[in-house]
Amino acid sequence: MADPYQPAAYVDYEKKRAEYLAERAELQKYPTRAVLPPGRDKPYHLVIDYLNKKGYTRAEAVLRAESSNQAVPDDLEPRPKETGPPKYLEAYAKFEQWTKDALEIYKPEVQRLLWPFFVYSFLNLVDQLYTREARAFYNKFQEQFRQVHEYDLVRLEHTLQPEHLEENGIGKTYRDNRYRLPITDASFRYLMQFLESLPIPWYKLFIQIIEKHMDIRQVSRTAGDDFSFEAILRRGQEDQVVEDEGIPGHRPGNAISSTDPLVGNTLAGLKLGKLPMEKELEEDVRGDLNDLDLDTPALPGDTSLVETHERVNIKQEDEDDGPNRTDIPYPVSTARDVAMEVQKIRENRDRLKLEGRTGGVGPGLSCVIYTFHNTKDHVTCMEFSGDNSLVAAGTDMSYIRVWSMEGTQIGVDDSGQPVNSKRLIGHSGPVHGLSFAPSTVQPPGQNAETKPQWILSSSADGTIRLWNLTLWQCLVIYKGHVGPVWDVKFSPLGTYFVSGGMDNTARLWMTSKASPRRFFVGHADDVDLVAWHPNTAYVFTASCDKTVRMWSVSNGAPVRMFTGHNSPITALACSRNGKLLASGDDTGNILLWDLAPGKLLKQLRGHGKGGIWSLSWGVESTVLVSGGADQTVRVWDVNLPAKEGSTVKPGDGGKPDGAAAATASVAAQAGAAKKKGKGPSVSADQISAFLTKKTPVQYVGMTNMNLIIAGGSFLPENFV
Repeated sequence: MADPYQPAAYVDYEKKRAEYLAERAELQKYPTRAVLPPGRDKPYHLVIDYLNKKGYTRAEAVLRAESSNQAVPDDLEPRPKETGPPKYLEAYAKFEQWTKDALEIYKPEVQRLLWPFFVYSFLNLVDQLYTREARAFYNKFQEQFRQVHEYDLVRLEHTLQPEHLEENGIGKTYRDNRYRLPITDASFRYLMQFLESLPIPWYKLFIQIIEKHMDIRQVSRTAGDDFSFEAILRRGQEDQVVEDEGIPGHRPGNAISSTDPLVGNTLAGLKLGKLPMEKELEEDVRGDLNDLDLDTPALPGDTSLVETHERVNIKQEDEDDGPNRTDIPYPVSTARDVAMEVQKIRENRDRLKLEGRTGGVGPGLSCVIYTFHNTKDHVTCMEFSGDNSLVAAGTDMSYIRVWSMEGTQIGVDDSGQPVNSKRLIGHSGPVHGLSFAPSTVQPPGQNAETKPQWILSSSADGTIRLWNLTLWQCLVIYKGHVGPVWDVKFSPLGTYFVSGGMDNTARLWMTSKASPRRFFVGHADDVDLVAWHPNTAYVFTASCDKTVRMWSVSNGAPVRMFTGHNSPITALACSRNGKLLASGDDTGNILLWDLAPGKLLKQLRGHGKGGIWSLSWGVESTVLVSGGADQTVRVWDVNLPAKEGSTVKPGDGGKPDGAAAATASVAAQAGAAKKKGKGPSVSADQISAFLTKKTPVQYVGMTNMNLIIAGGSFLPENFV
């Protein structure tokens, strides 16, 4: 007689399972596990297909495990009085409603628990082979996370079998790492009171998630810190990120995950100061600048070129320690290097000054945008040379095209006719990265040429190529990456370059060597972006794993890791003073990081969805410029906190006295726009925005004169 307390589906499953176990006992008599006994000689995969077709997913999992010599999962052993799948859906719905009804002082924190509880509830259902229930759970609750976690949701949607947890990187990442979440003592007690009020089965589901998959760190609340009532409420209202949260969680600044047993409480020391100039180079530069000062004396009130050189290249702030030049060997300087340094000093002195903190209201910066027509969306990347004389575009048709920005002749075609653009053909896959070697405008009276001589390109064909811009030929092919190479960047001094690829690694190269000098290994997904610290002692990498890492060039060791992005990172740039890092993602957020403590400084919002494709810093490192898929160029006030013991008034630093009022007005307008639902909210740090006409901005750069140059491909709504 059937047990009235056993569901019919479970009885049917037990019957099929008994039949399978009897058949398995018979199979063990035969040396070959790939076929059935005589008379039933169908291959195993046909049986698996049959079970899958009939919906016997659990019996299918047993057969898969046995056919690969694996132990039968414990959860497939007979369980008395089976009551069906765990009630994750009902329990989570109750938890979601509780967060909505929570007191305002707790709501911003407890709502951050929704995402990890959602992910691990879903993955647990998948792991226990409750495919139908997992899909229903996902469909019911996923929409609330779409705006912030869309990237992870798309990848989780197709994780419906235990095998997918290993094959799908996102499932493995969440399962192998604890989700770190800082929460105040009061909010934690509030959470535990709610959990203890739940029915025992629901309570166990949440407690198991907390014990196995979460790293909840209780913090004390003090006035003025990041976990004060004011700060928590502000984060909730503005949807700000919390840097010390997520996968992988880590202690701020540490280079490895908190789940790693080697994690310590100390940060690696950084040398963020300037790289000392070579002695002979400094003497030659000083001599040339002195001659220029004698020929053209500085105007009253202006500094001389030698004084500017002292301030820019020689003077070090007390707290800044620069790297040792012997740690990063460079070739002996040439006359070209002297001419370039002299021109940089001239431009630095004569630039548009952006001194002081702007307080959200900055000077009227000028921006020129170069638009490329008839590209049919084939342009994949864009780069401008350091002297702003050339622009290069990589295409998905495997070639690179270089133009003269002034329309002047840069070569001849096959018939000998002068042309203002050249094609570089050699790659066998789409070109994803470009980087010009350092160059400057030709200084008056200098014989050494400082125009661009080389350009690097990286491609989906797995190679990096070095092209000569005089011969217009590829001279070296660098091989080593496995799969596409997504980005490549020349060092600020040339000679070295860094690349990142689909093989989860970044690599340091020398132009004179065919093999890489350093490997930077640690990311859990593709390395999409690379960038240099201005003193060349460090490189930065950004990955699809949503982390940014900082590496030492001298020994290849990781020194910092930055987490906080909820979607892939699409732009990366280090400030010129070497103290700050900016990273942008494809949801339109920009995060600013303080490198020394490894902490998040602020979040800048204003770009629309689709990605920030380029970032660049002003000479003084007080202004940041960004461009992206929303067809705008935006200027941001970095607005660093004043040093301890100092005060900054609204009129300081050349700001107009109405700066504070104007900043408040911008903030009010941003808040009003957010409430009305008209586009993304704009933070008060935005100084100005330049709109294009259907032209996504693929490149933006601040020149040494503090002028903005941008470029993009015009994309009409309907192109042929």
